[in-house]
Amino acid sequence: MRTIITFLIVFGVLVIVHEFGHFFFAKRAGILVREFSIGMGPKLIAHMGKDGTTYTLRLLPIGGYVRMAGLEDEETELSPGMPLSVELTSDNKVRRINVSKKIQLPNSIPMELITADLVDDLVIKGYVNGDESQETSYNVQHDATVIEESGTEVRIAPRDVQFQSAKLSSRILTNFAGPMNNFILTIILFIALAFLQGGVADYATNQIGTVQADSPAAVAGLRDHDAIVSVNGKKISTWDDLTNTVTKKPGKELNVVIERDGKEKTVQMTPKSIKSNGEKVGQIGVTPYMKTSFSDKVIGGLTQSWDMVTRIFGALGSLFTGFSLDKLGGPVMMYQMSAEASRAGIKTVIYLMALLSINLGIVNLLPIPAFDGGKILLNFIEGVRGKPLDPDKEGMITMIGFGFIMLLMILVTWNDIQRFFF
Repeated sequence: MRTIITFLIVFGVLVIVHEFGHFFFAKRAGILVREFSIGMGPKLIAHMGKDGTTYTLRLLPIGGYVRMAGLEDEETELSPGMPLSVELTSDNKVRRINVSKKIQLPNSIPMELITADLVDDLVIKGYVNGDESQETSYNVQHDATVIEESGTEVRIAPRDVQFQSAKLSSRILTNFAGPMNNFILTIILFIALAFLQGGVADYATNQIGTVQADSPAAVAGLRDHDAIVSVNGKKISTWDDLTNTVTKKPGKELNVVIERDGKEKTVQMTPKSIKSNGEKVGQIGVTPYMKTSFSDKVIGGLTQSWDMVTRIFGALGSLFTGFSLDKLGGPVMMYQMSAEASRAGIKTVIYLMALLSINLGIVNLLPIPAFDGGKILLNFIEGVRGKPLDPDKEGMITMIGFGFIMLLMILVTWNDIQRFFF
């Protein structure tokens, strides 16, 4: 249960933060957000807010989306001959159109649809109460809603509130805002982690932090905040110098020169032999020195975020030199990592969330159709051409990209299941 709760919290925060970026900047650009969804697949809960956005929670925790007016095939399909009902205002304007068989509107008027224009003219025509001898036409309110076949109620999308009606710069920012929010969340989480830990590790000094009880370092007489000057005659200037030297000497006695209160002292210690990645390495039981000032913690959070970015780009580069599904992870791996993090404590959960957030941000910026990066690339192409791509071509490109992503997700998920459960 703890693992499930941890997974849902981590997943929920990442998706909400990412999608809220798209949502916020779409609203600022005057774009109608018809639906804000957490999860995919069958709808569990839906609520329409006063802002015209329907907020939904869906069954499958594999993502989420912001459904903006005028994008892809998000429009509700209204075809001639379709049975529906309309709810009118006091001045006979349509405020709700119901095409769902699951929901009945009291005091609504049943119609057989002839034609509907909910984009430009805002009018709907049909035969009322089955009387095909007379066409009836109604004007539709600008903020009218449609109850879709699934039962989800969404606002109609007149031309002026559609995505393509916004300025190009606003559309680029709206597409970029999701990954941007992930980057901001990562920085906040790493800064919070620095404060929870009481500081950030200083790897650029030979001064150590704490000495673990009963460790080889403690047995040799080392104390917290000692400086290690040399090991077996090799000068130690940084934490990496120390770890690179010690890990290569499991079970072998070392002559270590330490500095304490301005005085040097030589001690002997034998690193404990432990297994790491199938190899024996040495460990003496010390932690890095921690910088604890307010500015150190903030700068440390920023530095750790940047370090994570460089590692991820390195990992992405390795995919091109030697692709393997084992280098990728999906919801199953995320669940497995949540299980391990929940057992390790809140600090590990925060670290995991920061790691996944920066991954989500960077991967979404890859120039792949259906990803935010692919959409931004199309925006820039439009800027260079001076006009947008043909909607049919753009839709085809997006569908190909979406199909590729879905196939990759299925393969990655199956590979994760094989790795963790078989």
